[in-house]
Amino acid sequence: MDEQTPPARHPLPLTLVRDHTVYSCVMGSRAFGLATEASDTDRRGVYLAPTPLFWRFEKPPTHVEGPAQEQFSWELERFCELALKANPTILECLHSPLVEVLTPVGEELLDLRGAFLSRRAHASFSRYARSQWGKLEADVRAHGAPRWKHAMHLLRLLLSCRDLLRTGRLSVDAGPYRTDLLAVRRGERGWDEVTAWTARLSEETEAALRTTTLPAEPDRARVADFLLRTRRASAEAAPA
Repeated sequence: MDEQTPPARHPLPLTLVRDHTVYSCVMGSRAFGLATEASDTDRRGVYLAPTPLFWRFEKPPTHVEGPAQEQFSWELERFCELALKANPTILECLHSPLVEVLTPVGEELLDLRGAFLSRRAHASFSRYARSQWGKLEADVRAHGAPRWKHAMHLLRLLLSCRDLLRTGRLSVDAGPYRTDLLAVRRGERGWDEVTAWTARLSEETEAALRTTTLPAEPDRARVADFLLRTRRASAEAAPA
């Protein structure tokens, strides 16, 4: 009998995004205040996979690409895990001013924004910046110039990290630096100028780290409590 019974199937990944998204927002240049007429609309979201799906051998996906172009979503637990590690992309998603979907669970997630912030951000943002800087240098060696859009976003990231350490708050709004950053994107700033700005921001970030009020570690217990309550509520709401 058991051998003839077809296995239960998960909902399609895109169904999880369609039916179980708890939070979604627009990211990228549009959220940063750096959009141009050619800018894409990057959408990022978080879905809550129903708890019973985790009781099967085949677990629900930790992330889903689509269904729209430039759309990417994470399962809630994976999203929180990355946020606790101070992943720059994830932390910035929590602070987008362009929210498109927000359920009660999503509201709780946004209420946890402060719980995710810690001095870990310095290491994670800096690690990403070093990786991007290496790619820019490779472009200069190969082509005589970097990809200016990538240079702009590297500078924006460094500005965001510096200001986070200085204020204890993360802001994705690059409006105060828009004129200079867009000039970099258009290639109107020389590579030497970009190099000097990058070095100055790195020094300012190190100085901010020494005086920051951010805690050494995120509030993992608070996030764990949120996940446990959310999983339990999902299980209790599941059909018998």
